[in-house]
Amino acid sequence: MADTPNERGGGGGLLDSVRQFAQTFVVLLHTRIEIVVTEFEEERVRLRQMLLFAAFAAFFLGVGILLAVMFLVVLFWDTHRLAAIGVLCLVFFGGGLACVLALMRYARSRPRLFDTTLSELAKDRDKLAGRS
Repeated sequence: MADTPNERGGGGGLLDSVRQFAQTFVVLLHTRIEIVVTEFEEERVRLRQMLLFAAFAAFFLGVGILLAVMFLVVLFWDTHRLAAIGVLCLVFFGGGLACVLALMRYARSRPRLFDTTLSELAKDRDKLAGRS
């Protein structure tokens, strides 16, 4: 009588190996998809917070600046109204330029989207290739 692996209670052969590989692959894929979704959600929350703070800041700063400009122009109306308006224009253009530069620097310094996912996939690729 031939003793097969199934009859001895041992491994199930090629079919069980393929099934085990498929299960492992599905679990691995599921984990990676969860990482992508988590990173996407974090980025979405970060962008929403940035937009909310930017909107509030723009409103409050806009009202404050408008009132300050009106105050200064009225204050210097009789003596140096054109000089006051010119200086205020230079101040606003300088402030706007500084804000644009700061925004560009902030946009470049943000973490790369899906960076954790890509690093995990690189680790998986190295392990599958036999590099530890």
